[in-house]
Amino acid sequence: MDYVLQTEKLTKAYRGTNVVDGVSLTVRQGDIYGFVGKNGAGKTTFIRTVLGLTKATDGTFRFFDGEDLTTARRKTGSLIEGPALYRNMTAEDNIELYARMLGADLKRSQELLEKVGLSNTGKKRVVNFSLGMKQRLGLAMALIGDPDFLMLDEPINGLDPKGIVEIRELLLLLREQGKTIFISSHILGELEKVATRYGIISNGHLVEELTAEELKKICVARTIIKTNNPSKAEEIVKRVLQSEGVSTESGLVMVTVPIGNIGLLTNELFKEGITVFGISNDDNSAEQYFIRRMEEG
Repeated sequence: MDYVLQTEKLTKAYRGTNVVDGVSLTVRQGDIYGFVGKNGAGKTTFIRTVLGLTKATDGTFRFFDGEDLTTARRKTGSLIEGPALYRNMTAEDNIELYARMLGADLKRSQELLEKVGLSNTGKKRVVNFSLGMKQRLGLAMALIGDPDFLMLDEPINGLDPKGIVEIRELLLLLREQGKTIFISSHILGELEKVATRYGIISNGHLVEELTAEELKKICVARTIIKTNNPSKAEEIVKRVLQSEGVSTESGLVMVTVPIGNIGLLTNELFKEGITVFGISNDDNSAEQYFIRRMEEG
């Protein structure tokens, strides 16, 4: 099996507006797939559509290389728009009730609560849980049937920094155990720490799919030099730095290698008759890249 989820021109319209508009993406086995987009970009609607919680207007999707849809969905756990919980029951009671509905092992409740950091909640009712605790419980419930594939909508929403780290470690552990995970999130810096592939969605359109390795190559910190003669300045900078990590883009000299002595470099440019108008740093972070791409949809 190569693909856990494939969609082809998947579209979902509400009142004549395509909230998900012709999205074709692939989630490979073993991926932690980061689905990135602004609020209202179509992330949750996409997840709801492939899970069968709302009907697609157009396009197709399939799980596990075309496995029967009913069987495939039994192998898929999900957390969408906050978990559906019984507020007057304990965390353990919620898990055991859901396990009965799925025909799953009731003995796993304590194991799952421990995995998500809720083993000490005892008889505390869910009505008294914080938002972060409810998110943790929702994730535990998504794991009840020991699914092969997890679809998680903003799973770290409402968590404190310690909780975010714990959930991150859990997601990485689940991947090591052979699970494939699809995560929608707007917390880009955190997503960057776990995702192996990304899909960027904007206004219902899939703008781009790329791997973590491809993103890393794109997002290299740069020094930007503005001069009166970019092409000649590029040659000088290459010679002084003895590096090929120098190029010219839109009339600016881009340097992607460390510059040990800015003063020496500017002095060499001055001696060659080059006027330096400015030198600045561009961290070209993944977050900035995502933001730029999300504006293009």
